[in-house]
Amino acid sequence: MSARRFLPLFIALPLLGLPVPVNAVEIFGWKFFESAKEEAEAVPDPISYQAELSVSDGDDGELASELTSASLLVRQQEKPPSGEAGLIARALSDRERLIARLYAAGHYGGTVDISLNRLPLESALERAGLPDARPVNVRILVNPGPAFTFGKVSIESRNSELSTDPSFWGLAPGDPAGSGKILSAEKRIVSLLRGRGYPKAKIAERRITADHATKTLDATIVADAGPKARFGAVTVSGTDVTKPGFVVQQAMIPEGGTYSPEDIARARKRLNDLGIFSSVRFVEGDVAGPDGTLPITIEVSERKRHVIGAGASWSSSEGFSAEAYWRRRNLFGGGETLSVEGSVGRIGSENISKQEYSARVAFEKPGVLGPLTSFSTSFEARQENPDAYISRTMTYDAYLSREFSETTRGRVGAEIQYADEEDAFGENQYLLVGLPADLTFDNRDNKLNPSEGIFAAVFGEPAYDAKNSNGMGFLKGTVSTYYALDDAKRFILAGKLSAGSIIAPSVSAVPANRRLIAGGGGSIRGYAYRNVGPRLNGEVVGGRSLVEMSGEVRVKITDKIGIVGFVDAGNAYEDTIPDFSDGLKVGVGAGLRYFTPIGPLRVDAAVPLDPEKDDPDFALYVGLSQAF
Repeated sequence: MSARRFLPLFIALPLLGLPVPVNAVEIFGWKFFESAKEEAEAVPDPISYQAELSVSDGDDGELASELTSASLLVRQQEKPPSGEAGLIARALSDRERLIARLYAAGHYGGTVDISLNRLPLESALERAGLPDARPVNVRILVNPGPAFTFGKVSIESRNSELSTDPSFWGLAPGDPAGSGKILSAEKRIVSLLRGRGYPKAKIAERRITADHATKTLDATIVADAGPKARFGAVTVSGTDVTKPGFVVQQAMIPEGGTYSPEDIARARKRLNDLGIFSSVRFVEGDVAGPDGTLPITIEVSERKRHVIGAGASWSSSEGFSAEAYWRRRNLFGGGETLSVEGSVGRIGSENISKQEYSARVAFEKPGVLGPLTSFSTSFEARQENPDAYISRTMTYDAYLSREFSETTRGRVGAEIQYADEEDAFGENQYLLVGLPADLTFDNRDNKLNPSEGIFAAVFGEPAYDAKNSNGMGFLKGTVSTYYALDDAKRFILAGKLSAGSIIAPSVSAVPANRRLIAGGGGSIRGYAYRNVGPRLNGEVVGGRSLVEMSGEVRVKITDKIGIVGFVDAGNAYEDTIPDFSDGLKVGVGAGLRYFTPIGPLRVDAAVPLDPEKDDPDFALYVGLSQAF
């Protein structure tokens, strides 16, 4: 996330040409403007009831809690069913769910008795109606009975070898005999066989015997591996604009290679990452022929090709900004994307002539030199106006990117940038020609709310200022890591370290927009954006080296609410190598997180411990996703 964009609220608007209802609206699973009347009218003849679940036979409370959570009658009391028949149907479904939950806990002799206004459920099925009292009094009595343990367990396989040790599959004799353990073992068996090249592997037979006298459960699981297979011909269906050959190329399914679910999973991810399909499905045919070939059909559904989007941002020190884009997907049928983007920043904090503007046209072509490569190019005109300088630039770049693995990507390119700038050094122009390259490693478990993994990126660019005859080089690296203190991942430690260096004759030889300056939401929170670094006559001019560090303690209080405490530190220095005698600027603060289906909504408040000119007393940041 850009250091200045603290509140990106993007709304994609596909040009569907469809009418939009003006009453109830649902966004990401949340409903707005829905009246109580609309909700009530959704259920004809609603019947209200009050449900209570109790567990007998000395239960310790844990099972009672699990049963209560599983009960539809208890959980959906605020959603009345339709008439007496609807309530009876819900009760029948609930009894099956509760019995299944008892089996999952290893209780195979338990009973579930449900009464409606003191009328047993079986009697309610025979009668024409329920007693008249309303709301209906629903009582659920669960007698779990004894907990069973595994007795004799046998694992068998047809056409393939499997471990026959029950402990290997989590079914050790004497252990609690939850039904979920059996289902989990079966899933692992099938997954292992498919991973060995048997796509039609299945559980052919399951024999379960509960001995109520000994309170043991005997189980026999028989797996059928089926024929071993190799990938056969790959075909594509469902395409309209997309070229089928392009889909096959990007899927990279190795025709003739041994069948592997991992190859299918990687192919699905590559096709989804193109952003041109709303759904991708792999249909496996029948294994045929002496070499056991398995044909694959890739069924896709294409997304709308035109997208219009808009966004807004706000920070307490920078004011508002707005941005919009138009995007044409799958331009020539090979996953190409053409984008036109524009933004306006510092609205309200500067007059119109000194606001920030940008306009950008970009083109991207995946699969340009094979399925793991892509080409991108863009032209951008921008005006930046932080407190330290004003910069007007025009930039053209072109990049060739490659995916080396699921976690590692790199790219190399060329860049030409013209800059006209005003700062403490006066008014200067630059014409930079550079060869940028970067490498990224990312194995985080969640990009917006990580709890484990590492993100690391390194950037380098040799460049030459053709207007002023100066050579220079840019280097920057960043790494962040995350560690959960508990299995539930409610307590997380997060850390980030960034460093940069510019090799150049002097600070003034480097364009102001490329100098290393710290401060702001993506740097040292609490300080003004790009307001930490070497100064000339009281004005920040930036430096040729930079160090930034951040540490956070993230605590998830509930499933929806979390709090964060953080410390940021860093500084920019005049020389190419940091001179730590100038010390570090430190900002401290705390934040609130509200976890939504699309990522955590972040609100951070930070205080600079050593503010200078133009730094606020405190700063407030609002955004989507964690700070890093």
